[in-house]
Amino acid sequence: QVQLLETGGTLVQAGASLRLSCAASERTFGTYSMAWFRQGTGKEREFVAATSKWSGVSTFYASSVKGRFTISRDNANMTLYLQMNNLKPEDTGVYFCAAGRAELSANPSRYDYWGQGTQVTVSS
Repeated sequence: QVQLLETGGTLVQAGASLRLSCAASERTFGTYSMAWFRQGTGKEREFVAATSKWSGVSTFYASSVKGRFTISRDNANMTLYLQMNNLKPEDTGVYFCAAGRAELSANPSRYDYWGQGTQVTVSS
């Protein structure tokens, strides 16, 4: 079973940049598609970005973050990243990383393992 731990969330001002990390417990990390989701207060969990297994050559993003966020992975260090630039107040929420055996997807049900989340707050 894969354990995931997100870090890097904090309070920032609009326009700032932030990088989230997600450390995995398994050396089979490279065999999983990985994704970031987020959930604002009183809102449903929404897809942010996903990357394919192994090299992560395939990625895709929610339209709301495309061009501002970049997902990447370091299989040797079993870590997933989310670089977030030009943050906006609407980016506020708890950010979760997820791992799945299926091909990359925006559907949260396709992911088998989830972290506990890290809070990102963007002030205006």
